[in-house]
Amino acid sequence: MTRLGDLERAVMDVLWDVVPGTSDGVTVREVADALDGRELAYTTVMTVLDRLAGKGMVQREREGRAWRYRPAASREAHIAQLMLDALDLGGSRDAALVRFARSVTGTEAEVLRAALETEAGSGSTGGDQGEAATELTDRVDGPTGRRPAGEAAER
Repeated sequence: MTRLGDLERAVMDVLWDVVPGTSDGVTVREVADALDGRELAYTTVMTVLDRLAGKGMVQREREGRAWRYRPAASREAHIAQLMLDALDLGGSRDAALVRFARSVTGTEAEVLRAALETEAGSGSTGGDQGEAATELTDRVDGPTGRRPAGEAAER
């Protein structure tokens, strides 16, 4: 997955914050308006959205003469992919994972434990951890247990 430049990140932040998963998306004008204070030309925003579409970061659909844009995946899915890509940079994945695990806070470690238990199918740990795993799954995958459209389940 490609890292995003500052302007691409700002545009993606607008899409992630403004466009709900069930939305038909937003137009270039709506994105430009949401980037108030940046004083960007309409064509600049249009070019950035076109490049993001080319990178697979956004989906677009024609509406009359305009395009409507929405994120191809959630912010969380993008960040997770960046983390996986970082693990592929070389060296030992195991060593990098251990160092990462040692650097997280207690709360973050609990979230990771709950996610790992859920993925392993052992969500029946009982008590608070089982409930935490269910809450985490609902928060990440939605209450139906299905990942939002555009998010791959494989790593």
